[in-house]
Amino acid sequence: MSSYIIQGGTKLEGKIKISGSKNASLPILAASILNAGTTKLYNVPNIHDTQKMLEILEFLGCKVKKKENKIIIDSSNIKKHEIPEHLMREMRSSVVLAGSLLGKYKTATFSYPGGCDIGARPIDLHLKSFEKLGININENYGKIECKCDKIVGTKINLDFPSVGATENTILAACLAEGVTTISNAAREPEIIDLQNFLNKMGAKIQGAGTNTIEITGVKQLKNVDYNIMPDRIEAGTFLVAGAATGGNIIIDNISWTCIEPIINKLEEANCKLKIEKNSIELQAPKRLKAVDIKTMPYPGFPTDMQSVFAACMTIAKGTSVIVENIFENRYKYAQELKRMGAKITTEGRTAIIKGTKKLQGATVRATDLRGGAALVIAGMVAHGITEIEEIHYILRGYEKFEQKLSNLGAKIYIK
Repeated sequence: MSSYIIQGGTKLEGKIKISGSKNASLPILAASILNAGTTKLYNVPNIHDTQKMLEILEFLGCKVKKKENKIIIDSSNIKKHEIPEHLMREMRSSVVLAGSLLGKYKTATFSYPGGCDIGARPIDLHLKSFEKLGININENYGKIECKCDKIVGTKINLDFPSVGATENTILAACLAEGVTTISNAAREPEIIDLQNFLNKMGAKIQGAGTNTIEITGVKQLKNVDYNIMPDRIEAGTFLVAGAATGGNIIIDNISWTCIEPIINKLEEANCKLKIEKNSIELQAPKRLKAVDIKTMPYPGFPTDMQSVFAACMTIAKGTSVIVENIFENRYKYAQELKRMGAKITTEGRTAIIKGTKKLQGATVRATDLRGGAALVIAGMVAHGITEIEEIHYILRGYEKFEQKLSNLGAKIYIK
């Protein structure tokens, strides 16, 4: 297994470009099934999760070509409608393929998805939505078999604004008969990107970004070219890394509107931010001020940024309180930060962080994608050498992570 080796104590300075969004790319890649034609995508990040999604598409019968920064998918010859269990277990987002397969072929077979172990992430809301659309569901020895003769639009009220359930319902309903209305829908920017992509393909969807989305079924969809939105979590991660190291960085190819809660917390921590149309400059103080965080569904503070922000709070002045309201098992990284001298205690969904003046380099282990990124930030502010093991978690979601950090002056390499 590969590791990151980090020499701490270097300020991040300079400018980087934010990659395409992981969380927008995955449902859009899955949606390429719906037109049974050609989809050309730009700005798809070259990360483990997108590679796995393309691997599944090829298994189902798609032809995939990569050319410079463009991915071309031909989905005209799909013959299989079952997602392999070993690939489902590697990546939770693969579950959105079910919506696309059902929308186009009225059949899909899959197992429970895997991914990072950050708590229970049941797919019951996905399955309830499918049933409302007239899809028959049969669970057989761990396999979930979904079939129907036709999909009929209906009203669906989600018990919780789940991103995955919202996406799967949209994908299943695009080619349905009649109108589907999703109430209490997730409002994330990635949902808007999926809507924009599908509408360019010929779908009739409105309301993404609000809590009510309406999908009017159409007979067929057409070939499409589309540019994936920038990754707001990568943007937040680099801003926090700049803040933690006392640096001065500019991130390019990002709109401030989709990371406003992160910007607000950085300003509260005494960072100065200069916001332009497509770029943000951050200038960190000598020492950050402690802030409190409560994670919430969008437009609240994103759960994916909780651990990253916690890392920089370990060296802030004062005490921070973090409340995790989305996932119940997202503090595994805390034990690793303690190995580096962080004063952090967790109980249930709450973490209390007493800022200390310094962390000490140590050998630690990435426990999940964002927790791994938090350890990288801790390594950059720590005295001495930090080795982060099991970085395959980090490579799931950050494109050229160590290269971009090195370009900003970090001393980091893969062993």
